[in-house]
Amino acid sequence: MFQPDQLLSRLAGQRVLCIGDLMLDDFLYGDVSRISPEAPAPVIAVRRSEVVIGGAGNVARNIAALGGTCIFVGMVGDDEAGRQLIAALGDERRIEPSLVVDNSRMTTRKIRFVSEHHSTHLLRADWETTEPVSEATERMLISRVTDRLAEVGAVVLSDYAKGVLSPAVIRAVIDAALAAGKPVIVDPKGKDFSIYRGATLITPNRQELANATRHPVRDNDETVAAAHELIRQTGSEGVLITRSEEGITLVTRDGEAVHVPAYPVKVRDVSGAGDTVVAVVATALAAGAGYESAMRAANAAAAVVVGKRGTATLSLAELRSRLLPAASLASEEKVLFDWSRLDEQLAEWRRQGLRIGFTNGCFDLLHPGHIKVLAGARAACDRLVVGLNSDDSVRRLKGPQRPVQDEHARAEVLAALEAVDLVVVFPQDTPAALIGRVRPKVLVKGGDYKAEEVVGREIVEAEGGEVVIIKLAEGHSTTGLIARADGKAAS
Repeated sequence: MFQPDQLLSRLAGQRVLCIGDLMLDDFLYGDVSRISPEAPAPVIAVRRSEVVIGGAGNVARNIAALGGTCIFVGMVGDDEAGRQLIAALGDERRIEPSLVVDNSRMTTRKIRFVSEHHSTHLLRADWETTEPVSEATERMLISRVTDRLAEVGAVVLSDYAKGVLSPAVIRAVIDAALAAGKPVIVDPKGKDFSIYRGATLITPNRQELANATRHPVRDNDETVAAAHELIRQTGSEGVLITRSEEGITLVTRDGEAVHVPAYPVKVRDVSGAGDTVVAVVATALAAGAGYESAMRAANAAAAVVVGKRGTATLSLAELRSRLLPAASLASEEKVLFDWSRLDEQLAEWRRQGLRIGFTNGCFDLLHPGHIKVLAGARAACDRLVVGLNSDDSVRRLKGPQRPVQDEHARAEVLAALEAVDLVVVFPQDTPAALIGRVRPKVLVKGGDYKAEEVVGREIVEAEGGEVVIIKLAEGHSTTGLIARADGKAAS
């Protein structure tokens, strides 16, 4: 059974070795508003540029972004693009590069011209050599892999068909990894996948699978049949097929096929999404996850990066937000015990011009009366901050038998409510200090209070805010609930 919270807790700290074709990705963003007078070609007015580590290097970046460490083995030429890549990799704290410099080859570089307004790729210019590397370079690449295998939990072959993963390198790396008991994940290229024989998991896209097997892949059944043919050809344990808007399909040698639909997202740029899938799968397998768990996490990760521009990565927090339901994330995103984090959130809301509201209470046993107050408070503002009495504060106010639930449980229940945007625990008997820190535009209180009796009224009105009193729902109170429960227990 897929348990994303357990998997996510194990991803950070994993070590993965990646070998493949490194390239420099250059993005030039601008707008097209005219045709060149020199030729019938559009003119892009460049507004900004972005240079990132691409190709197999993007797999390494994604592993690092998840909190893992990537030992990256690759090759660059003795040129400016190669020097840029060496410097960029050196700045990545969680990537340990082991690069061969081959002065007989150029570094692969791609420049993409992108319409800023429409997020459309207008043109791509490539500098590359695609012939296999020399035997001397092969030996150096293989040596660098075998020297580091003992340190990692999984191995990735990221093949962009630029020459690094020659048949000899592929064979030597797969054999060495399997002998060391390391799973091998292959992001393939070309039409002859027999060169990846023995790999643990192969991750083609739909078209690559069709080309390699010469099978149609128009629907689920045809895709599964093609995947089984690929397993037969390569002896792999499984095939994971990325199918764009149709999601991801996992087919294993002995198990049933699993189809996972794509998340409904606005696609901005698919560049590098396959790298993200491979990185998440490899890191998950290094953490001991099963194939289906790894695949489901990768599907969620792909949904995040296609919503970004350029060759993108995702953080562990972004993956958590995509995988886990909002209620399960609420406590870590909404609950504050440390007030130092409060100022940053309030500043962001004020920057957006949002009206901040505040209410407070013990909220020991949540009941319809509480819900009415919270819903009314949220209706009076754009963002609602709830001050929650700490356990010691509740004991001083309500007696030694209270609270029934500790402050962590009470905060988590409040945070799961849609009406609540932030829960801040305060240790004082009154929320006056917290109200002074929040400086809300609306202060909400439930009950038969008069506005002048509400704690914090002077602070709010001095800032031009207002006090709102919401009548409590009759017949609902925590004290009453406890009394009824004690009566039933006694009887």
